[in-house]
Amino acid sequence: MNNLERYLEQTILKPTMTDRDLDQLVADAKKYNFKGICVPPFWVKKAKRDLGEVDTQVVTVVGFPLGYNMTETKVFETELAIKNGADEIDVVWSTTSFKTGMNWPKIELAKLATICHEQERILKVIIETAYLDENEIKKACEICSQAGVDFVKTSTGFAPSGAKLEHIKLMREILPSNVGIKASGGIKTYEQAVEFIKAGADRIGTSSGVEILNGK
Repeated sequence: MNNLERYLEQTILKPTMTDRDLDQLVADAKKYNFKGICVPPFWVKKAKRDLGEVDTQVVTVVGFPLGYNMTETKVFETELAIKNGADEIDVVWSTTSFKTGMNWPKIELAKLATICHEQERILKVIIETAYLDENEIKKACEICSQAGVDFVKTSTGFAPSGAKLEHIKLMREILPSNVGIKASGGIKTYEQAVEFIKAGADRIGTSSGVEILNGK
């Protein structure tokens, strides 16, 4: 597949991450022209500085990895991440309030979308598909779309399972064309990446971006 690297967000969110890991991530981004690199909030400022003029987005996470945080906390995290140089925010939505049947997720996501869009940033929402059945995935996509988000993302990588092709196809059926899909969790090969893109994914979140591109 041509320009596969422009679908890839190389991710490093391991607890033992060091500055050397970030240096390697930035070097890989410069070499392979990844669409984005996803780093912990702590490393956003350095990642942005080290990338310089490279056309790679700095992505970071909010409410990670469980989404339990209060909305006010997520708002603060988002504003600080943007201040530090983040181009895109991947927020873990409130699965607990969604499962309870509350309207909280839509209100929360609408607030975060407004903050991001006022600063010309992109908001992706991690709905953690591993914990949802098909009807819940449909409802989650509807809520995200109505709240004005830019992407819906499958997984944090911390749940029992990651992205599944059938979930991507289902999400693409429900989401309007102006809302993208980020498949993440367990995507490690070129063949997998291509299959997810064919199924409807617009972004691939992976810690194996170099291996994927070298496997073409």
